[in-house]
Amino acid sequence: MSTTTLTGQTFAQTVEDNEIVLVDFWAAWCGPCRMFAPVYEQAAEQHPEIVFGKVDTEAEQDLAAMAQITSIPTLMAFKKGHLVFAQPGALPAAALEQVIDAVTELDVDAALAAAQDQQQ
Repeated sequence: MSTTTLTGQTFAQTVEDNEIVLVDFWAAWCGPCRMFAPVYEQAAEQHPEIVFGKVDTEAEQDLAAMAQITSIPTLMAFKKGHLVFAQPGALPAAALEQVIDAVTELDVDAALAAAQDQQQ
């Protein structure tokens, strides 16, 4: 599966409707974004069970602002609708695979329960 373009209209629904969603915030003028794009595309092909979204920060400035994007590229990972990872910078393929593995293995329900226990 290839990447999916996300917009202000499709972002929330995509994150809510899918188990795992990775999102690459990028811009056409950004050199590191262009270097990361083929790595991200290859990972999308290798993991068809995961939604790989892309947000063009120039076209979707409101969405980028809502996501508090201050540096691009920025990779975010959502699991069961919850943000579980966010990091600026172009990742090499091996590091992206580590992120994918960690998000896949994460028990988000247990993590949320533990966080709620700490707040009480």
